[in-house]
Amino acid sequence: MIIPFTLNGEKLYLDARAGDRLVHILRQRFDLTETKESCCTGTCGVCTVLMNDVPVPSCMIPAFQIRNCRIVTLSHFKKTEDYQDIKKALDEAKISLCGFCDAGKILTAYAVLLSHEKPGKQEIKEEMSGISCQCTNPDDLAAAIQKAAAYRRQRLA
Repeated sequence: MIIPFTLNGEKLYLDARAGDRLVHILRQRFDLTETKESCCTGTCGVCTVLMNDVPVPSCMIPAFQIRNCRIVTLSHFKKTEDYQDIKKALDEAKISLCGFCDAGKILTAYAVLLSHEKPGKQEIKEEMSGISCQCTNPDDLAAAIQKAAAYRRQRLA
């Protein structure tokens, strides 16, 4: 089956089986190995990508679902001003992610910034609850994301 979609800003046509998992497509077909694979049940957050600006576990997304969608991986997202806002806030809070959860936490933080101009700590914690890695204190992470939201508001003003 031929599947049109956009990957990291590039319009592509993928020849794949309908049930092929996005995580495998990214890693094997496009050599995007920074998209990690772990639980394959959608519970850890390590394989997170943005699908139409919504963070999703790529291990749970069959190829047919990406038809006409925009997929963004963490490596591409790192080139954006939104990433710079998040990174600056994490650095200032002295939060260093472990590497295992980077995609899940950073891309989920971005989704929070898109959906809440001034996110509350509880909203942030709820959004982050789908990521099993405990390398950061949830309160510190929430405070950093609130700071990133302030940087984003200032930049977009």
